[in-house]
Amino acid sequence: MNRLRAFGAFWYDFLVGDDWRVALGVVVSLAACAGLVQAGVDAWWLLPVAVAVLLGLSLRRAVAAARKG
Repeated sequence: MNRLRAFGAFWYDFLVGDDWRVALGVVVSLAACAGLVQAGVDAWWLLPVAVAVLLGLSLRRAVAAARKG
């Protein structure tokens, strides 16, 4: 059981990492991109925009946390 728990903890840390909001944002962005492609929209531009926005939001949260101490 310890090995299974360690395996699950590794994958959680690998996929989610430090910020669960970024991981959730990537999943939502991928789903939105897939939905747009299924609807016939050329949605290649969505993922780079989403990553840039998520990175900016994550950086803003990190800077605000660092200023608080």
